[in-house]
Amino acid sequence: MKSIVNRVIVVLMVGALTSVVAFAKVHTHRVTFDTDTKVNGTVVEKGTYDLKFDDQSGQLSIVKNGKTIAQAMTKLEPRAKKAGDFQLRSTNSGDGSQLLGVTFGGWDKDVVIANNGASTSGSN
Repeated sequence: MKSIVNRVIVVLMVGALTSVVAFAKVHTHRVTFDTDTKVNGTVVEKGTYDLKFDDQSGQLSIVKNGKTIAQAMTKLEPRAKKAGDFQLRSTNSGDGSQLLGVTFGGWDKDVVIANNGASTSGSN
Protein backbone atom coordinates (compact mmCIF):
# COMPACT_ATOMS: atom_id res chain seq x y z
CA MET A 1 0.00 0.00 0.00
CA LYS A 2 2.82 2.37 0.91
CA SER A 3 4.45 1.68 -2.48
CA ILE A 4 1.28 2.66 -4.35
CA VAL A 5 0.96 5.91 -2.39
CA ASN A 6 4.60 6.76 -3.14
CA ARG A 7 4.07 6.13 -6.85
CA VAL A 8 0.96 8.32 -6.91
CA ILE A 9 2.86 11.13 -5.19
CA VAL A 10 5.72 10.85 -7.69
CA VAL A 11 3.29 10.96 -10.62
CA LEU A 12 1.56 14.04 -9.17
CA MET A 13 4.88 15.80 -8.60
CA VAL A 14 6.07 15.09 -12.16
CA GLY A 15 2.74 16.35 -13.48
CA ALA A 16 3.00 19.55 -11.45
CA LEU A 17 6.56 20.23 -12.62
CA THR A 18 5.64 19.54 -16.24
CA SER A 19 2.67 21.92 -16.09
CA VAL A 20 4.93 24.79 -14.97
CA VAL A 21 7.15 24.26 -18.03
CA ALA A 22 4.09 24.07 -20.28
CA PHE A 23 3.03 27.60 -19.27
CA ALA A 24 6.40 29.13 -20.22
CA LYS A 25 6.18 31.12 -23.41
CA VAL A 26 8.47 33.13 -25.65
CA HIS A 27 6.82 36.37 -26.75
CA THR A 28 8.05 37.86 -30.04
CA HIS A 29 7.58 41.27 -31.61
CA ARG A 30 9.24 42.86 -34.65
CA VAL A 31 10.85 46.20 -33.80
CA THR A 32 12.66 48.86 -35.80
CA PHE A 33 15.41 50.91 -34.18
CA ASP A 34 15.73 54.32 -35.89
CA THR A 35 19.17 54.88 -34.36
CA ASP A 36 21.94 52.69 -33.00
CA THR A 37 20.76 51.54 -29.57
CA LYS A 38 22.60 49.93 -26.67
CA VAL A 39 21.01 46.83 -25.19
CA ASN A 40 22.74 45.75 -21.99
CA GLY A 41 26.00 47.31 -23.19
CA THR A 42 25.85 45.85 -26.72
CA VAL A 43 25.32 48.30 -29.59
CA VAL A 44 22.47 47.22 -31.88
CA GLU A 45 22.73 49.03 -35.21
CA LYS A 46 19.65 50.79 -36.53
CA GLY A 47 17.35 48.46 -38.43
CA THR A 48 14.57 45.90 -37.99
CA TYR A 49 14.91 43.03 -35.53
CA ASP A 50 12.87 40.39 -33.76
CA LEU A 51 12.59 41.07 -30.05
CA LYS A 52 12.04 37.89 -28.03
CA PHE A 53 11.12 37.67 -24.36
CA ASP A 54 11.21 34.33 -22.53
CA ASP A 55 8.91 34.69 -19.54
CA GLN A 56 10.35 31.55 -17.92
CA SER A 57 13.98 32.74 -17.81
CA GLY A 58 13.32 36.51 -17.91
CA GLN A 59 15.70 36.89 -20.85
CA LEU A 60 15.14 39.51 -23.55
CA SER A 61 16.89 38.85 -26.89
CA ILE A 62 17.36 40.97 -29.99
CA VAL A 63 17.56 38.66 -33.02
CA LYS A 64 18.25 39.29 -36.71
CA ASN A 65 18.08 36.53 -39.33
CA GLY A 66 18.13 33.86 -36.61
CA LYS A 67 21.29 35.28 -34.98
CA THR A 68 21.14 36.73 -31.47
CA ILE A 69 22.61 40.24 -31.54
CA ALA A 70 22.08 41.21 -27.88
CA GLN A 71 20.61 39.75 -24.71
CA ALA A 72 19.59 41.17 -21.35
CA MET A 73 18.13 39.83 -18.14
CA THR A 74 14.90 41.53 -17.14
CA LYS A 75 12.45 41.90 -14.32
CA LEU A 76 8.70 42.37 -14.51
CA GLU A 77 7.15 45.45 -12.92
CA PRO A 78 3.39 45.91 -12.46
CA ARG A 79 1.48 48.54 -14.46
CA ALA A 80 -1.52 50.57 -13.35
CA LYS A 81 -3.53 49.23 -16.31
CA LYS A 82 -3.06 46.93 -19.30
CA ALA A 83 -1.08 48.28 -22.23
CA GLY A 84 -3.11 48.98 -25.35
CA ASP A 85 -0.29 48.03 -27.71
CA PHE A 86 3.41 47.16 -27.83
CA GLN A 87 5.66 49.81 -26.26
CA LEU A 88 9.42 50.19 -26.56
CA ARG A 89 11.12 52.39 -23.95
CA SER A 90 14.57 53.88 -24.38
CA THR A 91 16.56 56.86 -23.22
CA ASN A 92 18.92 59.17 -25.05
CA SER A 93 22.10 60.30 -23.35
CA GLY A 94 25.59 61.40 -24.33
CA ASP A 95 26.37 57.78 -25.23
CA GLY A 96 23.38 57.56 -27.59
CA SER A 97 20.16 55.62 -27.19
CA GLN A 98 19.79 52.85 -24.61
CA LEU A 99 16.91 50.36 -24.36
CA LEU A 100 15.24 50.44 -20.94
CA GLY A 101 12.41 47.97 -21.47
CA VAL A 102 9.32 46.93 -23.39
CA THR A 103 5.65 46.23 -22.79
CA PHE A 104 3.57 43.82 -24.83
CA GLY A 105 0.04 44.80 -25.82
CA GLY A 106 -2.57 43.58 -23.36
CA TRP A 107 -0.04 43.05 -20.58
CA ASP A 108 -0.39 44.47 -17.08
CA LYS A 109 3.38 44.26 -16.50
CA ASP A 110 6.40 46.09 -17.93
CA VAL A 111 9.51 44.15 -18.97
CA VAL A 112 12.41 46.20 -17.57
CA ILE A 113 16.06 45.50 -18.33
CA ALA A 114 17.56 44.62 -14.96
CA ASN A 115 21.00 46.25 -15.09
CA ASN A 116 20.98 48.31 -18.32
CA GLY A 117 24.62 47.50 -18.98
CA ALA A 118 25.82 49.12 -15.79
CA SER A 119 29.03 47.65 -14.48
CA THR A 120 29.11 46.23 -11.00
CA SER A 121 31.99 45.81 -8.60
CA GLY A 122 32.58 43.80 -5.49
CA SER A 123 33.07 40.14 -4.73
CA ASN A 124 30.54 37.44 -5.45
